[in-house]
Amino acid sequence: MNYILNGFAEAFRLLISFDPEIIQIVLLSLYVSFSSTLYATIIGVPFGILLGITNFRGKPIVSRFLYTFMSFPPVVIGLFTALFLARSGPFGQLGLMYTPSAMIIAQTILVTPVIMGIIFNQSTTRGYDIVLTGKTLGAGKLNTLFLLIFELKGSIMIALVTGFGRAISEVGAVMIVGGNIRGATRVMTTFIAMNNNMGQYSTAIAMGIILMTISFITNSILYKYIIGDINEYRD
Repeated sequence: MNYILNGFAEAFRLLISFDPEIIQIVLLSLYVSFSSTLYATIIGVPFGILLGITNFRGKPIVSRFLYTFMSFPPVVIGLFTALFLARSGPFGQLGLMYTPSAMIIAQTILVTPVIMGIIFNQSTTRGYDIVLTGKTLGAGKLNTLFLLIFELKGSIMIALVTGFGRAISEVGAVMIVGGNIRGATRVMTTFIAMNNNMGQYSTAIAMGIILMTISFITNSILYKYIIGDINEYRD
């Protein structure tokens, strides 16, 4: 029990010392996670809306595949991404393996189904009424899309934050394609796993505290947007 208490004390000391390596790891983690979440949002939101409001044969099967990919094991995503980016793979000539770009690609593949699935579910349940309202008001296809995005902005925020949480807490895929290289591809989750395996619990606890803080800030932003959306609706 003492080593846990000592670990928290050492974690606090490490956090206030502004260790350059810790700062570099945090910044890289935020860069990779925000980038992958942004790309996943750009892909997942329009496709999720399109699938949700469109009726076609085979839609139940597509939805099953989509929900399956939402819970796909990250290590499998990392494995297949590595196979494609490896030197002998189809995209090996790009030299992306063991770089932040490879980590962003893997996390984008991981996060996109999460965002798309949430938007797809909301579009399926609410999209028809919104589209019908848009047609009643004489809106074109582009204006209808903007109307859908506006009306679903609360769900989009939830999807975005959920995707970001999935990205920043992921360890398996980024470990495989990034390699946990010091000063190059080491992020918070791989740093925590490495230090825990080495018995350096204080350092692992310090990074865990940073992760929890980021999660709290992200959820606070989500809460703010949801409350603002509700108040706007009431007004």
